[in-house]
Amino acid sequence: MDVSASVPAEQSGWAVRTPGPIGTGPLARVHRTVPAPGPGELLLNVEACGVCRTDLHLAEGDLLPRRPSTVPGHEIVGRVAAVGAGAGLFRVGDRAGGAWLRGTCGRCRYCLGGRENLCPRSTYTGWDADGGFADTALVPEAFAYRLPEDQDAVRLAPLLCAGIIGYRSLRRSALPEGGRLGIYGFGASAHLAAQVAVAEGATVHVLTRSAQARALALDLGAASAGGAYDRPPEPLDSAILFAPVGDLVPVAMEALDRSGTLAIAGIHLSDIPVLNYQRHLFQERNLRSVTSNTREDGREFLALAGRVGIRVTVSTYPLSGADQALADLAADRVNGAAVLVPG
Repeated sequence: MDVSASVPAEQSGWAVRTPGPIGTGPLARVHRTVPAPGPGELLLNVEACGVCRTDLHLAEGDLLPRRPSTVPGHEIVGRVAAVGAGAGLFRVGDRAGGAWLRGTCGRCRYCLGGRENLCPRSTYTGWDADGGFADTALVPEAFAYRLPEDQDAVRLAPLLCAGIIGYRSLRRSALPEGGRLGIYGFGASAHLAAQVAVAEGATVHVLTRSAQARALALDLGAASAGGAYDRPPEPLDSAILFAPVGDLVPVAMEALDRSGTLAIAGIHLSDIPVLNYQRHLFQERNLRSVTSNTREDGREFLALAGRVGIRVTVSTYPLSGADQALADLAADRVNGAAVLVPG
C-alpha cells in the first residue's frame, strides 16, 4: 500500500496525439485521473519540467511513438506526493528528479558491465511511459535523483537531461586536459556542457546559427563564437555536435586536429553526407555517437554542477503553454533551456 500526502483525483497535461510538424498541433490538452504509484514508484507533484529537443522529436514523429497519447517530458523536478510499496529511499515531501532513463533490465551484459545506457530493454520517461508535461508524474524510485531542497526547481529541471547528456557527450568527446573544444549548436545541453568544459580548463569555440546563442556563449566563457558552418579559429582536439543536423558532421570532422574526436549528442540526426576519407577521417580522427546515459553519469554530473556553480539560462512557460514552448524550440527562439511550470 502506498504512503501518500493529499493528492487530487484529476490532473491536466499534454499528450502527443498525432505526431507531425509542430505547426499541425501534435500536442493535445488532456485531463486524466492522477495515477497511484505502483511497487517501487514515486508519485511526484511536478514543480517544473524542462522541454527537451527529444520531446520535439517525439511530437514531430522523428521518434516513433511507443504508445498512444503519451505525455512527454523527462526533466522532472517534483515533490513526492505518494510512495508505492517497496519504495523506501524517499519520503512524502522530499524533492526528487525524474530523467530520461526510466528502467533497465539489470541482467544483460551491458547492465552488468556498467553500460546500462545500452541495455536493449531500457525504457524512457515520456516515451515508454507518461512524463512531466502534466501536474503529476510517476517515477521509478531506483531511477530517481535526490535534488537540493534550497535551489530553484526551474533551474534544476534542465540539469536532468540537457545537463546529464551534455556531460556524457563531453566525456565521449575525449577532450584532453586543457584541450580545444568545438561545440556545434548552442541550446539547453550545449550551454551547460560548455560551462563544465570551461571550468575544467578547456578552450571552447561555439559554432551556431543563432546570434542570441553566440552572445550567450561568450557570456558563459567561450573563447569564440561563430556561425554553424564557420571554421573555428584553431584546430580542435574534440568537438560535440548538439544540433540535429547531419550536414555539420563533415564540417566538424574537418575542423578536428589529428587524432581529434567528434561526439554526436542527439538521439536523432538528419542524414550525414558522404565523408571523404582524406579530409574527414584520416590522421586517426574519431567519430562517436552518444546513447542516453547511465545513472552514474547523472550522479556525477549533478554533484559536479553543484561544485562548479553552473549557471542555467531558462525561458519559463506555464504548463498551459507547452505547445508554444515546443514551437519556440523548433524555431530556435529559446535562449538556453525552456521550462514548464504547472499552475
